[in-house]
Amino acid sequence: MNTLDAKRVLETALICSPQPLTLKDMRVLFNDLLGSDTIKSLLESLQLEWTHRGVELVCVATGWRFQSRPEMREFLDRLHPEKPPKYTRAALETLAIIAYRQPVTRGDMEDIRGVTINSLVLKQLEDRGWVEVIGHRETVGRPALYATTRQFLDDLGLSSLDQLPVMETPNDPSQALAQLGEALETSQLAMALDENAPASSSDETPMPAESSLEEDGVTEPSDAHTSPAGDLLPPPEQAPDHGH
Repeated sequence: MNTLDAKRVLETALICSPQPLTLKDMRVLFNDLLGSDTIKSLLESLQLEWTHRGVELVCVATGWRFQSRPEMREFLDRLHPEKPPKYTRAALETLAIIAYRQPVTRGDMEDIRGVTINSLVLKQLEDRGWVEVIGHRETVGRPALYATTRQFLDDLGLSSLDQLPVMETPNDPSQALAQLGEALETSQLAMALDENAPASSSDETPMPAESSLEEDGVTEPSDAHTSPAGDLLPPPEQAPDHGH
Protein backbone atom coordinates (compact mmCIF):
# COMPACT_ATOMS: atom_id res chain seq x y z
CA MET A 1 0.00 0.00 0.00
CA ASN A 2 1.42 3.37 -0.96
CA THR A 3 1.44 6.47 1.22
CA LEU A 4 -1.55 8.09 -0.47
CA ASP A 5 -3.74 5.03 0.01
CA ALA A 6 -2.62 4.64 3.62
CA LYS A 7 -3.56 8.24 4.39
CA ARG A 8 -6.98 7.72 2.78
CA VAL A 9 -7.58 4.70 5.01
CA LEU A 10 -6.55 6.62 8.12
CA GLU A 11 -8.60 9.66 7.15
CA THR A 12 -11.71 7.58 6.51
CA ALA A 13 -11.38 5.62 9.75
CA LEU A 14 -10.87 8.77 11.81
CA ILE A 15 -13.81 10.60 10.23
CA CYS A 16 -16.16 7.63 10.64
CA SER A 17 -15.12 6.67 14.16
CA PRO A 18 -17.40 7.94 16.96
CA GLN A 19 -14.46 7.79 19.40
CA PRO A 20 -10.80 8.82 19.21
CA LEU A 21 -8.54 6.15 17.71
CA THR A 22 -5.32 5.02 19.36
CA LEU A 23 -2.17 4.09 17.44
CA LYS A 24 -2.96 0.47 18.30
CA ASP A 25 -6.38 0.85 16.68
CA MET A 26 -4.84 2.34 13.58
CA ARG A 27 -2.24 -0.41 13.30
CA VAL A 28 -5.12 -2.89 13.18
CA LEU A 29 -6.32 -1.11 10.03
CA PHE A 30 -3.14 -2.25 8.29
CA ASN A 31 -2.79 -5.68 9.93
CA ASP A 32 0.29 -4.35 11.74
CA LEU A 33 2.11 -3.91 8.43
CA LEU A 34 2.68 -0.25 9.34
CA GLY A 35 4.52 0.61 12.55
CA SER A 36 3.59 3.34 15.03
CA ASP A 37 6.28 5.73 13.76
CA THR A 38 5.01 5.42 10.18
CA ILE A 39 1.43 6.01 11.28
CA LYS A 40 2.47 9.07 13.32
CA SER A 41 4.17 10.46 10.23
CA LEU A 42 1.01 9.91 8.18
CA LEU A 43 -1.09 11.60 10.88
CA GLU A 44 1.20 14.63 10.89
CA SER A 45 0.85 14.82 7.11
CA LEU A 46 -2.94 14.68 7.44
CA GLN A 47 -2.83 17.47 10.02
CA LEU A 48 -1.03 19.71 7.56
CA GLU A 49 -3.50 18.91 4.79
CA TRP A 50 -6.42 19.96 7.03
CA THR A 51 -4.71 23.12 8.32
CA HIS A 52 -6.90 25.59 6.43
CA ARG A 53 -10.20 23.76 6.87
CA GLY A 54 -12.93 24.13 9.46
CA VAL A 55 -12.09 20.72 10.89
CA GLU A 56 -8.76 19.77 12.44
CA LEU A 57 -7.04 16.51 13.35
CA VAL A 58 -5.93 16.53 16.98
CA CYS A 59 -4.41 14.15 19.51
CA VAL A 60 -6.38 14.01 22.77
CA ALA A 61 -5.97 11.87 25.88
CA THR A 62 -7.60 8.75 24.43
CA GLY A 63 -6.29 8.97 20.88
CA TRP A 64 -6.64 10.89 17.60
CA ARG A 65 -9.82 12.45 16.25
CA PHE A 66 -11.20 15.03 13.86
CA GLN A 67 -13.04 17.93 15.49
CA SER A 68 -14.39 21.31 14.48
CA ARG A 69 -12.18 24.32 15.08
CA PRO A 70 -13.24 26.65 17.94
CA GLU A 71 -14.06 29.49 15.52
CA MET A 72 -16.67 27.26 13.87
CA ARG A 73 -18.69 26.80 17.07
CA GLU A 74 -20.69 30.01 16.55
CA PHE A 75 -22.06 28.64 13.29
CA LEU A 76 -22.53 25.03 14.38
CA ASP A 77 -24.46 26.12 17.45
CA ARG A 78 -27.12 27.54 15.14
CA LEU A 79 -27.98 24.00 14.05
CA HIS A 80 -28.42 22.85 17.63
CA PRO A 81 -29.18 25.93 19.75
CA GLU A 82 -29.06 24.07 23.05
CA LYS A 83 -27.93 25.92 26.14
CA PRO A 84 -24.85 24.40 27.78
CA PRO A 85 -25.35 22.88 31.24
CA LYS A 86 -24.82 25.38 34.03
CA TYR A 87 -22.53 24.74 36.97
CA THR A 88 -22.24 26.69 40.20
CA ARG A 89 -19.04 28.54 40.99
CA ALA A 90 -18.53 26.01 43.79
CA ALA A 91 -18.57 23.16 41.27
CA LEU A 92 -16.22 24.89 38.81
CA GLU A 93 -13.80 25.98 41.54
CA THR A 94 -13.73 22.41 42.87
CA LEU A 95 -13.08 21.08 39.36
CA ALA A 96 -10.30 23.61 38.85
CA ILE A 97 -8.65 22.67 42.16
CA ILE A 98 -8.75 18.98 41.27
CA ALA A 99 -7.35 19.69 37.80
CA TYR A 100 -4.42 21.73 39.12
CA ARG A 101 -3.69 20.05 42.45
CA GLN A 102 -4.48 16.37 41.86
CA PRO A 103 -4.51 13.98 43.52
CA VAL A 104 -6.40 15.76 46.29
CA THR A 105 -8.76 14.76 49.07
CA ARG A 106 -11.98 16.51 49.89
CA GLY A 107 -10.18 17.97 52.92
CA ASP A 108 -7.48 19.45 50.66
CA MET A 109 -10.14 21.08 48.51
CA GLU A 110 -11.89 22.51 51.55
CA ASP A 111 -8.60 23.92 52.86
CA ILE A 112 -7.98 25.71 49.55
CA ARG A 113 -11.56 26.98 49.07
CA GLY A 114 -11.98 27.87 52.74
CA VAL A 115 -15.45 26.27 52.95
CA THR A 116 -16.84 22.77 53.36
CA ILE A 117 -17.75 21.12 50.07
CA ASN A 118 -21.22 19.75 49.43
CA SER A 119 -21.08 16.06 48.50
CA LEU A 120 -23.44 16.79 45.60
CA VAL A 121 -20.74 18.97 44.00
CA LEU A 122 -18.31 16.06 43.77
CA LYS A 123 -21.09 13.71 42.66
CA GLN A 124 -22.02 16.10 39.84
CA LEU A 125 -18.43 16.14 38.60
CA GLU A 126 -18.17 12.35 38.88
CA ASP A 127 -21.46 11.82 37.04
CA ARG A 128 -20.21 14.08 34.25
CA GLY A 129 -17.17 11.84 33.93
CA TRP A 130 -14.65 14.58 34.70
CA VAL A 131 -13.30 13.36 38.06
CA GLU A 132 -12.93 10.01 39.79
CA VAL A 133 -11.45 8.45 42.90
CA ILE A 134 -8.03 6.96 42.08
CA GLY A 135 -7.05 5.73 45.52
CA HIS A 136 -6.93 6.66 49.19
CA ARG A 137 -4.39 8.60 51.20
CA GLU A 138 -2.62 6.48 53.80
CA THR A 139 -3.64 8.53 56.79
CA VAL A 140 -6.37 8.54 59.43
CA GLY A 141 -9.70 7.68 57.80
CA ARG A 142 -7.99 6.89 54.45
CA PRO A 143 -9.72 9.77 52.60
CA ALA A 144 -10.41 9.32 48.90
CA LEU A 145 -8.01 10.90 46.40
CA TYR A 146 -9.69 12.66 43.48
CA ALA A 147 -8.20 13.26 40.04
CA THR A 148 -9.45 14.25 36.60
CA THR A 149 -10.21 11.63 33.95
CA ARG A 150 -9.24 11.11 30.34
CA GLN A 151 -12.80 12.13 29.49
CA PHE A 152 -12.09 15.54 31.06
CA LEU A 153 -9.03 15.93 28.84
CA ASP A 154 -10.93 14.74 25.77
CA ASP A 155 -13.71 17.26 26.43
CA LEU A 156 -11.11 20.02 26.64
CA GLY A 157 -9.39 18.75 23.49
CA LEU A 158 -6.15 18.11 25.40
CA SER A 159 -3.81 15.14 25.35
CA SER A 160 -2.33 15.72 28.81
CA LEU A 161 -2.60 17.91 31.91
CA ASP A 162 0.62 19.65 30.87
CA GLN A 163 -1.43 21.51 28.25
CA LEU A 164 -3.57 23.28 30.85
CA PRO A 165 -2.71 26.98 31.21
CA VAL A 166 0.09 27.55 33.74
CA MET A 167 -1.19 28.89 37.05
CA GLU A 168 1.05 31.20 39.06
CA THR A 169 -0.90 31.00 42.34
CA PRO A 170 -1.86 27.35 42.90
CA ASN A 171 -3.70 27.99 46.19
CA ASP A 172 -6.05 30.57 44.66
CA PRO A 173 -9.27 28.85 43.48
CA SER A 174 -10.39 32.03 41.71
CA GLN A 175 -7.29 32.02 39.54
CA ALA A 176 -7.60 28.28 39.02
CA LEU A 177 -11.13 28.85 37.78
CA ALA A 178 -9.99 31.68 35.50
CA GLN A 179 -7.16 29.57 34.07
CA LEU A 180 -9.47 26.61 33.52
CA GLY A 181 -11.92 28.99 31.87
CA GLU A 182 -9.28 29.91 29.29
CA ALA A 183 -8.93 26.26 28.35
CA LEU A 184 -12.70 25.81 28.20
CA GLU A 185 -13.18 28.77 25.87
CA THR A 186 -11.02 27.14 23.20
CA SER A 187 -12.24 23.58 23.77
CA GLN A 188 -15.10 21.42 22.57
CA LEU A 189 -16.62 21.47 26.07
CA ALA A 190 -20.07 23.02 26.45
CA MET A 191 -20.03 24.47 29.94
CA ALA A 192 -21.33 27.61 31.60
CA LEU A 193 -21.23 29.26 34.98
CA ASP A 194 -24.59 29.70 36.66
CA GLU A 195 -24.31 33.37 37.58
CA ASN A 196 -27.58 33.23 39.50
CA ALA A 197 -26.30 30.58 41.87
CA PRO A 198 -24.56 31.62 45.09
CA ALA A 199 -20.77 31.33 45.17
CA SER A 200 -21.13 28.66 47.84
CA SER A 201 -23.82 26.08 48.40
CA SER A 202 -26.24 26.78 51.20
CA ASP A 203 -24.77 24.00 53.33
CA GLU A 204 -21.17 25.14 52.82
CA THR A 205 -19.67 26.74 55.90
CA PRO A 206 -16.47 28.79 56.17
CA MET A 207 -13.30 27.00 57.25
CA PRO A 208 -10.79 28.55 59.70
CA ALA A 209 -8.67 31.09 57.84
CA GLU A 210 -5.42 29.66 59.19
CA SER A 211 -6.09 26.20 57.77
CA SER A 212 -3.70 25.12 55.02
CA LEU A 213 -2.28 21.96 53.51
CA GLU A 214 1.12 22.63 55.02
CA GLU A 215 -0.16 23.38 58.52
CA ASP A 216 -2.30 20.25 58.50
CA GLY A 217 0.81 18.21 57.77
CA VAL A 218 -0.47 16.98 54.42
CA THR A 219 2.32 16.05 52.06
CA GLU A 220 2.32 14.33 48.70
CA PRO A 221 4.44 11.32 47.63
CA SER A 222 8.02 12.23 46.78
CA ASP A 223 7.84 10.37 43.46
CA ALA A 224 4.88 12.33 42.16
CA HIS A 225 4.89 14.32 38.93
CA THR A 226 4.62 18.08 38.59
CA SER A 227 1.46 19.72 37.25
CA PRO A 228 1.24 22.94 35.21
CA ALA A 229 0.65 24.74 38.51
CA GLY A 230 3.89 23.45 39.94
CA ASP A 231 2.02 21.09 42.28
CA LEU A 232 1.86 17.34 42.49
CA LEU A 233 0.25 14.77 40.24
CA PRO A 234 -0.04 11.03 40.88
CA PRO A 235 2.76 8.75 39.69
CA PRO A 236 1.92 6.75 36.56
CA GLU A 237 1.29 3.52 38.45
CA GLN A 238 -1.21 5.26 40.73
CA ALA A 239 -3.30 6.85 38.01
CA PRO A 240 -2.67 5.13 34.67
CA ASP A 241 -5.76 6.64 33.02
CA HIS A 242 -5.22 10.36 33.52
CA GLY A 243 -3.30 11.33 30.43
CA HIS A 244 0.25 10.81 31.74
